[in-house]
Amino acid sequence: MKKLLLLCFMVVFSSNFYAQETTVKDTKSKTETAAKKKKATADKAATDAKKEAAKSKKAAKDATDASTTAKKESAAATKKAADKEAAKAKSDATKASKKAAAAADGTKADVKKADAAAKTATKKTLKETTEKAPKVADKVTGEYNGKKVYTGPKGGKYYINKNGNKTYIQD
Repeated sequence: MKKLLLLCFMVVFSSNFYAQETTVKDTKSKTETAAKKKKATADKAATDAKKEAAKSKKAAKDATDASTTAKKESAAATKKAADKEAAKAKSDATKASKKAAAAADGTKADVKKADAAAKTATKKTLKETTEKAPKVADKVTGEYNGKKVYTGPKGGKYYINKNGNKTYIQD
């Protein structure tokens, strides 16, 4: 009976012992599997992030290329418009000089005057096309110490001193 009892205890203890090992192995394999999955997801996330970064870099490059192209096209359109104006002014000037030459009966002095007038007209139109904005003259609104008082576009009052500079007046 002692042998039977001893055999039963051995079976009980050995089954518990083996059961614990399989649980540990399962836990280890589960943690290893989970770690592998996490690593795979991290790798996938890293590759996705690299792809997104590459896409954003490409989009930024495309945007800068598009803005550069737009700037070049805008500059070309502005230059083309200025060239058209200059050509028109030049043709108008040549027409005027031909009319002046015909009216002067071919005298050289009149032709030179007409050419000079045409050149000044061309220069004037070129200057007008290259000006950024027209200047607004200030209004004369009174007198201060014998000098004319001007009012600027924002309401400031001033006069021109003997040095040619603006001297502002406080009310």
